[in-house]
Amino acid sequence: MRGRLGRECVYVPSCRFGLYVALRHWCPPGGRVLMSPVNDDVIFFVVLAAGLRPVQAPLRPLDAAIDVDAVPDTTWGTLSAVLTTNLYGNPDDSPRLRAKCDALGIPLFEDGAHAIGSETGGRPVGAWGDASVFSLSKHVGAKAGGFLACADSGLRDALEKAREDLLLPARTTAELAYTVRPYAEAAVRGLGLRKAAWATLRLLGRMEREEIRMPLRAAELARAVQGLDAYDPWVRVDMHDYRLRAGTRRLARVGRKLDRLDGVLTACREGTERLLATPWARAHGDGPPQPLFRVPLFVEDRDAAREALARRGIVVGYLYDPPLDDYAGADFTDVSPDPTGARWFARHALPVDPLRAREVIEALGAAGVRPADGPGAGPAGGEGPRPEGPRPVDGPGPWPAGGLPGGGRP
Repeated sequence: MRGRLGRECVYVPSCRFGLYVALRHWCPPGGRVLMSPVNDDVIFFVVLAAGLRPVQAPLRPLDAAIDVDAVPDTTWGTLSAVLTTNLYGNPDDSPRLRAKCDALGIPLFEDGAHAIGSETGGRPVGAWGDASVFSLSKHVGAKAGGFLACADSGLRDALEKAREDLLLPARTTAELAYTVRPYAEAAVRGLGLRKAAWATLRLLGRMEREEIRMPLRAAELARAVQGLDAYDPWVRVDMHDYRLRAGTRRLARVGRKLDRLDGVLTACREGTERLLATPWARAHGDGPPQPLFRVPLFVEDRDAAREALARRGIVVGYLYDPPLDDYAGADFTDVSPDPTGARWFARHALPVDPLRAREVIEALGAAGVRPADGPGAGPAGGEGPRPEGPRPVDGPGPWPAGGLPGGGRP
């Protein structure tokens, strides 16, 4: 990854852990971080755990990227940092954000969890920020690990020390669960036991998400003090081993998966191109398609579309609805000055796996799924407040969002 990005890279057990290390290193306590409201709630809680105040940005409605021009001047002057999302692999406007951060003298952080092969401005995602974090659970498919890259190679030793200070010792049970998980998941898929697995985990109290967003637990959240230990009930969701030191078997699998990355990126790019040619897609700029981790199709009724895909064994995950400011409220975040773009995207985006493009196109076509009206086209376009709460969701894999006993999905 150092060769791909041209930057020093430090291995971390998860993207969320790497982001926490970066935020603690660069940001002063109590600082304000501009971020996207269409993002994993875990990332929101990582920002809070670092002792920082999330500030929700207005978004472009077709790719959920920060709308640089719509952020008020009064907001820019209060920020300590900016955090991109590069949602599903569609890049944020990092060149302009880099220039803005340079002018303000604040750091830019890039969350590249979905964008390990994406480019913007002639450079890879991750090569613009003071620091960038990546997941090895997404395109790489290792279901573990990540890395933190930094622009200043002289900071590597300090970041490694910060990592070591925060890591917890490896646990035999966690390593065993990681080793057997691929075989267990294959068995669940092969035997058609997904529903039984979910029911069992629910009975065992291992289901941490019954809906798209995890429970906020506002009273407990208000009492939490800074640090990963205090915020562990929120930050660990879907991945209980997010800060455990990796064992040799885990690292060996990560390495084998990473060796196959180029082939995966080629296949994702081909599937993305196929999906962007459908009636449910919206064009994303000029040039060749990015190798997206998920391709956001825009549908009138997302629940019906998800059900149509589920009948073909295609599970839709990585949904981020409602936006974080609607989810958390003004007690825990600065709300976006214009929430309409985020609300429209969160309500209508159907993120699908480009590696299953042909199956997705066939299923949606057979079910007569209608494309969404464009943003701003009345209530369906995201105008006004959201009347409904979060909707139930299955996880992105064969296990429910709570994951395997003792450790959720990455």
